[in-house]
Amino acid sequence: MSIIAKIEQEQIKTNLPDFRVGDSIKVHTRVIEGAKERIQIFAGIVIARKGSGLNKAFTVRKISYGEGVERVFPLNTPRISKIEVTREGKVRRARLHYLRGRIGKEATTVKERD
Repeated sequence: MSIIAKIEQEQIKTNLPDFRVGDSIKVHTRVIEGAKERIQIFAGIVIARKGSGLNKAFTVRKISYGEGVERVFPLNTPRISKIEVTREGKVRRARLHYLRGRIGKEATTVKERD
């Protein structure tokens, strides 16, 4: 095993839940403002996952005040304190970019997994 692979292996998080594209999740992120630190929650649907190893990332989309908001989170960042899966979705695509063209409740829901 190379030195770079060993260093990457140490930095990969192991305490994250299994979640897939289509799941509704809450991402608890650490926000540092000056000397204070607080937790901010970003809740939405996972529309994409990409990368491998230490470079894994996922995209979460939500509707905020009628406007679509997407955020890309690196999976292994120390800024993420916790990920909660609120609903498991059943989808047949690897990327859900078609949700961008939808309006209202259609844009925030997918079928539930049995």
